[in-house]
This record gives sequence, structure tokens and C-alpha cells, in this order.
Amino acid sequence: MTRDQVQSVQDDIAYMKALAQEGRQAPLLGGRILVTAGLVFGVAAIIHYAIDSGLIDMAPVAYLILWGSAMLIFFGALIFEIRRAEGRPGAQSAGNSAASAGWMGAGLGIFVMSLAMGVIGWKTQSDTVAMIFPSLIFALYGSGWAVSATMSGQKWQWYLAVGCWIATPLIAFLIGSPAMWLGYAAGLFLFALVPGLMLMRQEPTEVV
Repeated sequence: MTRDQVQSVQDDIAYMKALAQEGRQAPLLGGRILVTAGLVFGVAAIIHYAIDSGLIDMAPVAYLILWGSAMLIFFGALIFEIRRAEGRPGAQSAGNSAASAGWMGAGLGIFVMSLAMGVIGWKTQSDTVAMIFPSLIFALYGSGWAVSATMSGQKWQWYLAVGCWIATPLIAFLIGSPAMWLGYAAGLFLFALVPGLMLMRQEPTEVV
């Protein structure tokens, strides 16, 4: 191999390394989705608490309407935000692509597990299985933050991942009490809404 060929290989490696580093430093673009999830489902959890505790007098079908409406609102906002983010600079960077895939996996896991729990509840004629839902959410949110932290290099996101995993068994101690839904809402605000706002603030006018 000639000196020119060696230099060419070294230049190619340096170029690819620069691209990888640039992609790693691109700001994450999923903040608005997290804010929407935290706000929509957090408010729904507070309303659920109000119904459970007797502050609002409604028939049991209200739970289905409440969470069904929350799902529709969130999915509508999700589709809009995905389309909006696709054309933004940095959207196809390695960090954003991996983080997006991680959160998509967590979201799909939540959705299919909610369907499974609905089937189990219908088959058993019991709502006991639904009580595990908040714990499931925090477990999968922890996974999403772990992927995001790894790909972005932002250490503060690891605190969110660990916090979600700690909240997973702790929220289970509130099963059977309306307070569980207040704890669930607090967790959504803490692990989705607030960090989502932080990610939004990190986004410059022109993303790398």
C-alpha cells in the first residue's frame, strides 16, 4: 500500500469519526412527545384519582372513556410531532435514530401490554391486573431513558432511568388505594413532562 493510499484510508477514518461524533452531539428531538405524554396521561391519572376517591361521581364506564380519550389525544399529537421532526436537521443522526427507536419500542410495549391486560381483565372479570399498569409504565420509561442516556452521552438522563426503575416497585405499594393514581401522575410529571421540557430547551433554532 502506497503512502497516498494509507493517507486516504486515514482521512476516511477521520471523516467517519467526525460524522459519528457530530451525530452523537446532535440535540435530541423527542422533548415535545415526552411533554405531551406527561401532561395528557398525568392529567388523566389525576381525574382517575378524583373518580376513585369520590370527588367526582361518575359511572365505571368513565374510566374507559377517560383513558381512551387520553390515548387518542396522545396518538394524534405523536403522529403530528413525528412528521414535524422528520424534516428537522439532526433528526437522522445516530443519537436521535437510536433514542427514537428505544422510545418507540417502549411505547409499543406499553400499548400491546395494555391490550393484553384488557383481555385478561375481560376474561377474568377483574380489574386487578390493571393495577400493574403504572409499574409497567415506569419500567419501560426507565429503558427508554437508558437508551437515550447512552446514545446522547447526557449523564443526567441516567438519573431518570434509575429513578423510573426505583419507582416501578414503589408504586406497587399503593395498589388498592386511590393515592396510586396521584403517585402515577407525579411520576409522569417527574419522568416525562419535566425532562421533556429540558430537552426542548436544549434544542437550538438550528439543530446540528
